[in-house]
Amino acid sequence: MEAYLDNSATTKVFENVKDIMVEIMTEDYGNPSSMHMRGVEAERYIRRSAEMIAEILKVEEKEIIFTSGGTESNNLAILGAAMANRRAGMHIITTAVEHASVHSSMEYLKEQGFRVTSLGVDASGVISLDELEHAICEDTILISVMYVNNEIGSVMPIDGIAEIIRRKKPDILFHVDAIQAFGKFEIYPKRQHIDLLSVSGHKIHGPKGTGFLYIRDKCRIRPLLLGGGQQRGLRSGTENVPGIAGLGVAAKEIYENLPEKRAGLQELKDHLIEKLQQIENVKINSQGGTGSAPHIVNASFLGIRSEVLLHALEEKNIFVSSGSACSSNKQKQTVSATLKGIGLSIEEAESALRFSFSIFTTREEIDYTLDVIRELLPKLRLYIRKK
Repeated sequence: MEAYLDNSATTKVFENVKDIMVEIMTEDYGNPSSMHMRGVEAERYIRRSAEMIAEILKVEEKEIIFTSGGTESNNLAILGAAMANRRAGMHIITTAVEHASVHSSMEYLKEQGFRVTSLGVDASGVISLDELEHAICEDTILISVMYVNNEIGSVMPIDGIAEIIRRKKPDILFHVDAIQAFGKFEIYPKRQHIDLLSVSGHKIHGPKGTGFLYIRDKCRIRPLLLGGGQQRGLRSGTENVPGIAGLGVAAKEIYENLPEKRAGLQELKDHLIEKLQQIENVKINSQGGTGSAPHIVNASFLGIRSEVLLHALEEKNIFVSSGSACSSNKQKQTVSATLKGIGLSIEEAESALRFSFSIFTTREEIDYTLDVIRELLPKLRLYIRKK
């Protein structure tokens, strides 16, 4: 049996996504910038995907800019907003537990003279709204916060942040990294006063190398890619038509019957947490219940390094993660900022694994994983003690 429990890293594509991509690559393969019928057909696919995504978010089609994925969306939002609005101020607020694509963007902006305030989190992985409010100053131009933490599944108080911005300094731009939230939560940027929203395709059963950035109309952004002026000049380059079409189909399909899909994920999460808590020397690092993301469970298996258990599970065809796939650089292993931020000890952080589900995950996969973990832990701990 195989248990793929690394869906926060990537997901397999929907059949409908695969079908439309093959059709476009082999039949409707025109360049959307071409003026002939092949180009018009390609442009139609792009427009249709923008329409589907705009309908989900209740925004305008022109506010959707297609990108190569979450990293580019985050870079375009943060760097583009900072550079376009630097005359209004040079202060940015973010958190200490952001994805590497956000953190690295902030480090770059520091080199350009910007001042960045990085907020800590509590034991559940959530920032303090009071601390955020106190951090806002006359020079603040941008606040960038993830919706769902990719390692432990904590949910940030997005509505509370937006309310503080509206009350204290309405011209601050609000960027939300929704890469782990899109397809799990109903998100309405207009209603929630979000100016910029990043999404990645391969987290929602769409193709890798695809994503989009919602940019509120009249929000000033400086493009990162210059060239032919595609996508209203905000993202030049020939559009990835098969990928964009696949992304649109994936977005539409993941949001169909979303409450039922979310309930199914929550049931799997609650079951896994309940059973892991019954195993000796296992610490659950994710919050249970509906206050956190329904598809992520992080747990520490004390006494065993995460890489050791990860590969032992892999030998049994169980695939999990020891952290964010994007920051798992084999040459640079460091303690996760998220796990450190919620107060874990070095031992707890170095023994942590992430289990993440999709709508294709089954109860049988979870039970198989639990059986294997119960079998492996005593053997691995005995082996380590003998060494």
